[in-house]
Amino acid sequence: MSAPETIGVIGAGTMGAGIAQLACLTGAKTMLHDPVAEALARGAESIEKRFEHEAQRGRLGEAQARDAAARLHPVRSLGDLAECRLVIEAAPESLELKRELFGRLSGEVLSADAVLATNTSSLLVTAIAAGTQRPERVVGMHFFNPAPVMRLVEVIAGEQSAEWALALARATGEAMDRHVIVAADGPGFLVNRCNRPFGLEALRLLQERVAPVEQIDRICRLGAGFRMGPFELMDLVGIDVGLEVSRSFYEQSFGEPRWRPSPIAVRMVAAGRLGRKSGRGYYDYAGGEHRPADPEPPRAGGGDGIVVVAGESALAAELREAAATAGWEVAEPLEAGGREPPFLILDLTLDGEDPQAPLQGAPQAICCASGSLAALDPGGAAVGFHALPPLASARIVELCRGRDTSAAAAAAAERFFTTIGKAPEWVADAPGMVLGRIVCQVINEAAFALGEGVGSAEDIDAGMVHGLNYPRGILAWADAIGLDHVLAVLLAMAEERRDERYRPAPTLHGLALSGRLGHQTGAGFFNYDDSGMI
Repeated sequence: MSAPETIGVIGAGTMGAGIAQLACLTGAKTMLHDPVAEALARGAESIEKRFEHEAQRGRLGEAQARDAAARLHPVRSLGDLAECRLVIEAAPESLELKRELFGRLSGEVLSADAVLATNTSSLLVTAIAAGTQRPERVVGMHFFNPAPVMRLVEVIAGEQSAEWALALARATGEAMDRHVIVAADGPGFLVNRCNRPFGLEALRLLQERVAPVEQIDRICRLGAGFRMGPFELMDLVGIDVGLEVSRSFYEQSFGEPRWRPSPIAVRMVAAGRLGRKSGRGYYDYAGGEHRPADPEPPRAGGGDGIVVVAGESALAAELREAAATAGWEVAEPLEAGGREPPFLILDLTLDGEDPQAPLQGAPQAICCASGSLAALDPGGAAVGFHALPPLASARIVELCRGRDTSAAAAAAAERFFTTIGKAPEWVADAPGMVLGRIVCQVINEAAFALGEGVGSAEDIDAGMVHGLNYPRGILAWADAIGLDHVLAVLLAMAEERRDERYRPAPTLHGLALSGRLGHQTGAGFFNYDDSGMI
């Protein structure tokens, strides 16, 4: 199916104008409507200026920009959209408003085979379609802001959406040079749903005082390559907007614990601290840059002794390689006996793994995946640490102290991780610490969505990368970490916090139980051979 020759866009604000810009570039005659004359004029003018700007930067030829601008037709009346085969609505997030709008279009304006697409991000497509004649022609086309920049479009199937209507929406998204993914109707559809824990788990970490705002954000940026941390993102979106979305998710799910709103966000909104738009949110934007530039990682090298690495996880394998590259002599637990005392013993064994030799005779650092340091080494002198593969791209490693952690263990861990090029970030004790908790919860939500048929594994990963600028696909990332590692963090949190929000998704649990652990076994959410993903 080909994209329509005439496309209508309702709403000339930032999102609507961006969608109309993309529609013009497909070659379609584009009818832009807004009931507010001033908004319509501003929207049309902004589109024309963007085309001029793109031509000046060489991204469009002058003739191409001129022709695209000529395809834009601002219209004051809904009746002027009669010739459109597809109308995309980008009106305010009000169910009543959208229903009334689609009811008028389907009953008085458009032909019977025209498709109505809503750009809603928080309302059910099925609920909007309920107010129309022939609800089978109503679909979702969820663009990400700013639409001309973000490469993703979610096409959402409501309960009654017809395949021909979905096909037209997909063809239009592809003609706009967007990556199109398909999602079932439900709270947040696919991408925003999977990303819910990125902010909610960060707020939980703040509430538990595992780390402060600035450090949580820094760990996400430097530990995993996120372009901005969760609190920076919440400030950018608007804390009030995020809170309303959280409430909507929680209400639509009848109280799903994973989607419970945070009382911290409630207090921030009550105080008028809404983020960038109010000048202050989790950060203060009144005085220029809201945070200092991130530091460079330490230079790797300088290892001069033996380190013992116990465990079979992907992280253990990467630590062995990094240690050897930095100059350390790396030994297995069975090899350490009868030799000079190790500088440091790194215990990365997960529940059920046998280190095959006593881990003693040197300061110890315990990977806090299967539990907190307090649970894994009660009364012991070890230090805790955590990181996520791929370790090579991480610039930090998280460390924590227990009540009885020795100064020798803390100093040895700091020196070791510095020699492999990772800056130490000291946080409070918790399974998975900061980055592990956030990422494992995102993986878990994606696994719930996959198991419930909201979207495919391929579409989930494409959506997180193209729609939210994730450093990598979340399910492929899970396979790289190891599903046993992910599951260990979730089960430890569920056990230690007694909170249903950490219960593992059946799909994730089932894969782990069947031995599909990711890269290390050749299969996880995806299948792999020696050359990579199949």
